[in-house]
Amino acid sequence: MELMKIIAMRKSTRNYKSKQINDESLNTILVAGCAAPVGIGAYHEVHMTVIQNPDLLDRISKATANLLGNPKAKPLYGAPTLVIISGKPNDKAPTVAIANASCIIENMTLAATNLNIGSVYLLRSIFAINANQELIEDLNLPEGFFPAAGIALGYPNEPFTIEKELKQTIQLNIIK
Repeated sequence: MELMKIIAMRKSTRNYKSKQINDESLNTILVAGCAAPVGIGAYHEVHMTVIQNPDLLDRISKATANLLGNPKAKPLYGAPTLVIISGKPNDKAPTVAIANASCIIENMTLAATNLNIGSVYLLRSIFAINANQELIEDLNLPEGFFPAAGIALGYPNEPFTIEKELKQTIQLNIIK
């Protein structure tokens, strides 16, 4: 698929089929994430955790819903796969783990769209995980890593369409 078409089709999916994505597609999405730029090339300071266990997904969803103050919320939108990008704290650049995770997730969203797999960037679920020591332990992260951002993946209930014209919508200054 053409890159600009994929960018135009990409959207945050908030309603998923229960069918799990296949391993080949998941691997393609993960490889795309691994190709993302990471601050000063410190790939050893990034870790990915793939969660497809329904019980753990349900516990993360419930913890997030409680954090939001709405126990009936479905903050993972029924996605059968959650990928958490974790990083190491950095005193000199305290937000680098979130920046790295964001770059990784953007690559993953584009790869997912190319495969007709829906995705949505998740941050509130990461806040809920970081506030819950039991969930942190369940992630079995390497020493010194913390969850920075997440992406839900699954087959969307609605097909992809080009819903937006690609145009400049962000304020812009060009200084020459």
